[in-house]
Amino acid sequence: MLEVGSSVYIQSYKHDGSLHRTWSKGLVIEVSDERYVVVTNKTWVIEADGRRWYTREPAICFFYTKKWFNVITMIRKSGIYYYCNLASPSLFDGEAIKNIDYDLDVKLYPSGDYEILDEEEYKVHSKKYQYSDEIKEIIESELKELLKDIQNMKEPFNDECINRYYNKYQKQIKAQVKK
Repeated sequence: MLEVGSSVYIQSYKHDGSLHRTWSKGLVIEVSDERYVVVTNKTWVIEADGRRWYTREPAICFFYTKKWFNVITMIRKSGIYYYCNLASPSLFDGEAIKNIDYDLDVKLYPSGDYEILDEEEYKVHSKKYQYSDEIKEIIESELKELLKDIQNMKEPFNDECINRYYNKYQKQIKAQVKK
């Protein structure tokens, strides 16, 4: 079982089962049947091609167990940025939180503007990995739902929600330091 206060690896795969990206650790701040909320801060990220980079700011990550996307919110001095990955529902298998990345991404800026990214990559990978019609329908439908959530500022797409989780994270860090 995934437990609040524990550290967890995060792994993203491609449709063919190859590893896409790995986060070396995240601090679990919420676990429910619907989602895992994890904070990454100063964490190593390893790309499939071997590139490594270190996260610079805290990111509150929402990994949904029933939705076909996940949301990474980056807290920066200039505001809160959201990076949304169209991906299979996430699961925790005892080793890591895992999902399959389906290429399409949405980036939401503090201004409320957003852009859909990697549409060409989605087209290429749809053919390369032979996404079924069912998978493509799910991804395209979930993209519409995600955009609706963004436009309606539904959780987690509002500052109040992110500030609440960031405060929860800070309290958890302070509690761990006292131990």
